Amino acid sequence: MEPEEMYEKDDLEHKVTWAVRRSLVFADDVVHVLVAVALLITALFMLINTASNLVNTAVSSILLVINDVLFVLIIMELLWTIIRYLRREEFSLRPFIAIGIISSLRRILMLEAQMSMETKEGYTQLVELGVCTAITLVLVISYYLVNRVERPVSNGKA
Repeated sequence: MEPEEMYEKDDLEHKVTWAVRRSLVFADDVVHVLVAVALLITALFMLINTASNLVNTAVSSILLVINDVLFVLIIMELLWTIIRYLRREEFSLRPFIAIGIISSLRRILMLEAQMSMETKEGYTQLVELGVCTAITLVLVISYYLVNRVERPVSNGKA
């Protein structure tokens, strides 16, 4: 094989590889956009469903509203994570830790509400409440540490 033919073959392989990579990145972006749209639609439906609970002023309805609103916040945080990915921004653990904190607080609120409505104390609910509280504490500490590590150092001070 002559050197000229080798260069043409390498150039063709490079072009094919580049086209395949570009197609895969495009397909990945399309899937992420579809997921983002699905999350946005889900959040809107949850808010519409939540509005129906606002009519009733019973404690259980108010708790459902709080639960649903926190769930919408989780969905929106996931949506922003996808938007950051599509913008090709740097990956960060902060949104995922925030989702964990919101989820834990959501569960704690629901457990507290269930326990306040029942006449007897449930041992399993108390254990779950303790576990959720511990998880929340660990996540808050993790969020604090990630913020310290991810922030750029200015003037030689952390």
